[in-house]
Amino acid sequence: MKLHQRTVALAAALGFLCAPVAMAQTPAPAAPAAQSAPRKLISPYRGDATVEFTKPVSKRNGANIVTTMTIKNTSPGPLAGFRLEESWSDKTGNLAGGDVYRHPKPFMPGEVIQVKLTTPFNSRMQSNSYNFIHANGNVKPRSVPKIDVPKTD
Repeated sequence: MKLHQRTVALAAALGFLCAPVAMAQTPAPAAPAAQSAPRKLISPYRGDATVEFTKPVSKRNGANIVTTMTIKNTSPGPLAGFRLEESWSDKTGNLAGGDVYRHPKPFMPGEVIQVKLTTPFNSRMQSNSYNFIHANGNVKPRSVPKIDVPKTD
């Protein structure tokens, strides 16, 4: 009887040990042709970057103030950690609200983005200001009347 129990226990132990090996040998599905090429790493731009932006348009939308603008990267390289901070202040200069936009990936040269900032309305809001930032230096913004958005096919 003990021989039978040992045999069953040994078979179960071997089954548990060999199962991961058998599962690891199954071939993985083939990757699509578009994703098979390795990604190319690009060094982010360091130093004073330049961007162009259109005049911000602020409108009240219910209980919020929504500000929209178009921004284009005119720097020679991609900007890592690009963000735009909007600050609202009252008549005396005290902070009355604000919002932050953070670009989720490197902001590539020549790329055009639409930024939408939403801030809860505060009756003290008088004026707003913007701060353009990237991870590896300062950003010098330049206001332009219009930015042409490239068409995507």
